[in-house]
Amino acid sequence: MTENSVKKGYHCAWQIHYHIVFPVKYRKALLDSEVPQIIKETATAIAERYAIDMEAIGCDHDHIHLLCGAHPKLAPGRIVQIFKSITAREVFRRKPSVKKELW
Repeated sequence: MTENSVKKGYHCAWQIHYHIVFPVKYRKALLDSEVPQIIKETATAIAERYAIDMEAIGCDHDHIHLLCGAHPKLAPGRIVQIFKSITAREVFRRKPSVKKELW
């Protein structure tokens, strides 16, 4: 499927792309070389589980860019909620120093 193609469901057709930016709390530069790798691995699992198309993920030291798309029945706020809760839980579990720095 090409990037500009229209996706079709049973009762609708869509071509939706969301660009979402997630800043780190207090804009702290906590995203070292290990954390983006954890986030990308977790995003792959999220994409499989929730049928969200993760098109691109970019990480700077204090924020994350996510370019994704999903079926119109999945609201953008729900995508943010899913991504933030699961990735935060996984980062805190695999790298406890980040949680210690934020709390």
